[in-house]
Amino acid sequence: MKRLLLTLLGAVCAVCAMQAETHYKPHISMGARAGISLSRMSFSPGVTQSWLNGTSGAITFRYTEERIFGIIAEFGWEQRGWKENFKEADDFLDYSRSLTYLRLPVMTHIYFGSRRFKCFVNLGPEVSYMIGDKIKSNFDYANPGDVEGFPANRMVSQMSMDIANKFDYGIAAGLGCEFYVQPRHSIVLEARLYYGLGNIYPSKKADIFSASRSMSLEPTVGYNFRLK
Repeated sequence: MKRLLLTLLGAVCAVCAMQAETHYKPHISMGARAGISLSRMSFSPGVTQSWLNGTSGAITFRYTEERIFGIIAEFGWEQRGWKENFKEADDFLDYSRSLTYLRLPVMTHIYFGSRRFKCFVNLGPEVSYMIGDKIKSNFDYANPGDVEGFPANRMVSQMSMDIANKFDYGIAAGLGCEFYVQPRHSIVLEARLYYGLGNIYPSKKADIFSASRSMSLEPTVGYNFRLK
């Protein structure tokens, strides 16, 4: 048993030594990605809603130094927000609020696979700033009580309240794959989830909402070019 343990220990030490002597060339890539966003809000008290469709896109920068590890930074935009669900009113009412953000995520990039095809996981923080607020409605959302057939006992404050916090921050996590057309050219498919930690409305004890956080699902397609 002692001999087996010593043999295994020696093998592990040899592998570690070989890894320490191995140097990987750093790779630097730039590219772009674009797609759609499906978003809604996490309100407390709750608001009956469905997913809102929007657009998203970004310029990407990626640095990889180890065999399976790298860092990705992006600068782009995303349309978030929510769409009110009026099923109890037979959906003849329509209200949605689209919030456009400039965003900057910085994520850890973990990848694995062959030289032509790789799968990856991205995870990291994201900060964003709202530059647009657009409301679409087919009724007077400022006075919903005057609208014939409007559902009773429904939370309505969120429809007309001004956005108090334009700055947002949260966590982004993505899962995808990358196909190399040529050694320096690749196509990237990714599905990314964002969960905001900041509130768009005031959230003190005396305020209406204790939470009003963004969350979105973002499928995109992108292109990367390896500079180095």
